[in-house]
Amino acid sequence: MGWPARFLFTAFLIVAAAIHGIEGDALVSGTVFCDRCKDGRVTLFDFPLNGMKVSVFCPGDNGQTIEYGETTTNFMGSYTMRFQGSPDLTNCVSQVSSTGQGCGEASGSPQTIKLVFRMFDMAMYTVDPLISQPAQPMPYCLGSSTNPPPVKPPTPPIPPLPPLPPMSPVPFFQASACPSQMWAMPENRCYWRTLIPDLKVALVFGPLAARRYGTDITLLDSMRGRGDPYKTLLREATTALLNSYHSIEYPYRPLSVVIRTNYALLGSTRNVLRTALRFKQANSGYGNVTCNFTPCT
Repeated sequence: MGWPARFLFTAFLIVAAAIHGIEGDALVSGTVFCDRCKDGRVTLFDFPLNGMKVSVFCPGDNGQTIEYGETTTNFMGSYTMRFQGSPDLTNCVSQVSSTGQGCGEASGSPQTIKLVFRMFDMAMYTVDPLISQPAQPMPYCLGSSTNPPPVKPPTPPIPPLPPLPPMSPVPFFQASACPSQMWAMPENRCYWRTLIPDLKVALVFGPLAARRYGTDITLLDSMRGRGDPYKTLLREATTALLNSYHSIEYPYRPLSVVIRTNYALLGSTRNVLRTALRFKQANSGYGNVTCNFTPCT
């Protein structure tokens, strides 16, 4: 065997040993919402549920269902479960196991766990949104029979009214995209509604972010990240998350921002920069949408 062949064979053994030494995990992530209209889907009227217990169930050897794990959702309604050894979870389901507080009576149907990708001994799975439902749908839901309007006696017609001035749109429904500099200004702090500046990045973006950025950095701290691809990603991801809660016209939804950030953290530096650039373009409104902030009073 010549020296090139011996070199390649030795390199192969080193790589094989390194791959064999990796201890993989399986990650399952999803979100729980309160289905206020009891229509079995997530709409604008629904909101994420904090403190909900979620379980993963898998079929056992004897045909019985086995509970593989349980966790609790965070304030964004998100949950992540880690399973050592990277078991195959493609035949498993995720289900709300405790209704908790803030929504009500019953949990929706379990959702199948879907494999997103598998690399070496590591696998990532996602679950379609789980729902918890109140005893009765909210009165404003379409088709709701709760609190029917009272029957009023007929009234005589009234003369035509002058046209009303146009109503200013609610900020949530306005198209708006604000860069990180605007969100970091103290005079704009009143727009941090769902998220607060002192909230920990690890709590919002999950264990992958905690591993990369630590457990002490806050969302406000992340807005100051400069000079590093990963700091840039976190700055733009936090900005994108704030914009997604501020305007329904923003191109990314909150859960999408969190998932895309985690995918970037699992990939190469190029993927990190690409994701950061996409968030930055959205945060700048693609040159067409402006920031609708006015200084807080």
